[in-house]
Amino acid sequence: MDSLIKPEDTWLLWAFLVGWAALSIFLEQKYKWAAKISGAVIALIGALILANINIIPTAAPAYDAVWSYVVPLAIPLLLFQANLKKIWNESGRLLLLFLISSVGTVIGVYLAFIALKDTIPFLDKIGAMMTGSYIGGSINFAALSVKFHTPGEMVSAAVVADNLMMAVYFFVLMAIPAIPFFRKKFQTPHIDEVERNEAAGETQASSYWKPKSVSLKDIAFAFGSAFAIVAVSFKLAEIFASIIPSGDDASVFMNILAGIFGDKYLMLTTITIIVVTTFSRFFEKLQGTQEFGTFLIYIFFVVIGVPASIPELIRNAPLLLVFVFIIVLINMLITFGFGKLLKFNLEDMILASNANIGGPTTAAAMAIAKGWTRLIVPIMLVGTLGYIIGNYIGSMMGYLFESML
Repeated sequence: MDSLIKPEDTWLLWAFLVGWAALSIFLEQKYKWAAKISGAVIALIGALILANINIIPTAAPAYDAVWSYVVPLAIPLLLFQANLKKIWNESGRLLLLFLISSVGTVIGVYLAFIALKDTIPFLDKIGAMMTGSYIGGSINFAALSVKFHTPGEMVSAAVVADNLMMAVYFFVLMAIPAIPFFRKKFQTPHIDEVERNEAAGETQASSYWKPKSVSLKDIAFAFGSAFAIVAVSFKLAEIFASIIPSGDDASVFMNILAGIFGDKYLMLTTITIIVVTTFSRFFEKLQGTQEFGTFLIYIFFVVIGVPASIPELIRNAPLLLVFVFIIVLINMLITFGFGKLLKFNLEDMILASNANIGGPTTAAAMAIAKGWTRLIVPIMLVGTLGYIIGNYIGSMMGYLFESML
């Protein structure tokens, strides 16, 4: 059945994609009910409904442009604050706990895949995406979904299950400090400090989030740098892919080498990190890069809702919810288990697990909401590391799962 808006109506489709992404962000920040659902799910569901009632087409050149250009541009923009030296020097022991929590994600994904690989289609691809997402964030989810060519309806189902699970898990993490068992069994210096300050009326946590001053130069340098990095990275990956033998006739080593150096998203991540770490002063001065990158990712969330079939969502999302539940449960057990063993504070464990499952932004938001002001910058830095390693580990898990099917 033909849609009201035709695939060739490029400007109308771009108006919808960008407009609905903007509205999703507005609703998420304005209303509590929308924040609980998350802007990502609002963006997806809006596109899903309009596609299923034939208002917008299920395939169009505008959507292809988002996959080909918008997602690659979002990656360096979100990585511009990922200075490896700064992460290592300023984050202390929290970095160790974050990496332990990442191991929990990998183990959880592996066990969930073993348990459900015969019941959920394309689980090798989804497993790769969720590994990247539950170590880094939506940037890794987006990059790996493109890399492994995951069908749109499965991406949409995974987003629904993922966001529902995250919403439940964040509620659990927010509630943990109020549970007597955890207060008795774990050290809670930041919670104790907040309680003392609140008693004295001195808490300043709510004043942390303020609008940034973004200049025209910031916008020019941010997008100019992003375009240049994407262009160089993709060209290098193309060159390596053409000169490194791969396929059935090549050795396992050469196939792995081709998979690493010939992969444009891994190359993009690597080049970005090298450039950002080398020219850290330049990128640290750029304002608004996180906001620019996040907005582009929201456009991606709109697009992945377009090809979603509602019957497919009903059939696949419940099973995928079980899949992500196993991942989150194992992550939590390993994070809190080793955190207790290594004598970490309860706040460190909560934020490390949050930074894995939700990303640095949600972890920082939780630290701010709780008033743990001294942990805001460290968890942002540590969580940013997840953006860096998420694509690598997600890719490795994807190749492993592919070989197991």
